[in-house]
Amino acid sequence: MKTVLITGANKSIGFETARQLLQQGYFVYLGCRDIKKGEQAVSQLQQEGLTQVAPIEIDVDDRESIKAAREVLGRKTKVLDVLINNAGISGGLPQPPLETDVSIFKQVFETNFFGVIEVTQAFIDLLRQSPEPRIVNVTSGLGSLTLHNDPTWKHYKVKPASYVASKAALNAYTIVLAYNLRDTPFKVNAVDPGYTATDFNNHSGPGTVPDAAARVVKAATLGADGPTGQFFSDDNVPETGISPW
Repeated sequence: MKTVLITGANKSIGFETARQLLQQGYFVYLGCRDIKKGEQAVSQLQQEGLTQVAPIEIDVDDRESIKAAREVLGRKTKVLDVLINNAGISGGLPQPPLETDVSIFKQVFETNFFGVIEVTQAFIDLLRQSPEPRIVNVTSGLGSLTLHNDPTWKHYKVKPASYVASKAALNAYTIVLAYNLRDTPFKVNAVDPGYTATDFNNHSGPGTVPDAAARVVKAATLGADGPTGQFFSDDNVPETGISPW
């Protein structure tokens, strides 16, 4: 049975991603900052008959929490097949580039960028034990610098400074990580789940959580012939499903 760790998994897209992977036969570790909320999420899934699931307490902003989560998971399994870096924050809106305090930038980067790096580095040894390891970085269409520079893009006027910068940085990390692992069985990709109605945006998005999660699951379950180093975005480029960086 393949194993997957999902950060920020006790609600919304992360939770639905867990549900869909459980339905495909994966054992899912729900990464949650609040273990009680994680336990509640696990209980809900088990009531649906999805029993191969367990909570893992992990705060991606806290190095000691990440280290502890790695130790806990290492006692449960010697192999991790999939890491989904899903945890993220918006930093609040609006975020004008000249007025947004640098503390907001630092806070958003800590979760959306540095947290991903620390989690990936912490669990890479377990991922290396998998014959087909997958790393999925959940990004945003707003992380595309090419699209942000295109006045015809449907989201052209939406430019929350710290969030855009953090996701662009995450995309850059995805590129260099995929390159670094290019001669291995790893598949490393960024996925834009789309503008989805969640707590993250006060349920303003037109997309559904199941559709968003399905995009993440697709990248998490790529076969050996699947691509690596890609920016998947059905929302922004439905023709190809691949967004420009």
